[in-house]
Amino acid sequence: MDDRELFETYSRDVYRTCYYMVHNAADAEDLCQDVFIAAFRSRREEIVNLKAWIMRITVNHCLNHLKRGRMVKLKVEDNRHLLAGEANKPVDRIVEDRETAGEWAVYLERLPVKIRMAVTLRYMHDFSLSDISEMLSVPLGTTKSRLYKGLRLMRKMLEKGEKEGDYEETGRRAQASVK
Repeated sequence: MDDRELFETYSRDVYRTCYYMVHNAADAEDLCQDVFIAAFRSRREEIVNLKAWIMRITVNHCLNHLKRGRMVKLKVEDNRHLLAGEANKPVDRIVEDRETAGEWAVYLERLPVKIRMAVTLRYMHDFSLSDISEMLSVPLGTTKSRLYKGLRLMRKMLEKGEKEGDYEETGRRAQASVK
């Protein structure tokens, strides 16, 4: 069965399943498209029951979609204070938050590129370790190693920054006492 026949035969069943699972027509259309792209890219010559196979792909895509939606919803609920806007915060807190974000960006930029990619994907985008290793085309152990090294390097940078900051603060105090 070629791609066109596969689509014409199962598109209604796939769409209907997607729609009943996600309860949104636009999302169901997108998922349906994703299912058929995955089906077209895979080897299906050995598959005995095509309908069961494509419906399994459909269900898995829908479950992944729902899981991503739940995770986003949970993140929004957990970080509602960040989305509430900066109008309720005192000005000094807004400035402090922006400075902190800028400092972390500087620390991230100092990391080697391979380590920075792993740290960013894990802690900025919340990808799983297996997803990161797949995206970077490296073994899982390498991903874990890069994350460990990245965190260790950032800790060293932070400690070094605090020590330098302590020296600067001590210098300011010394100058103030001289005046």
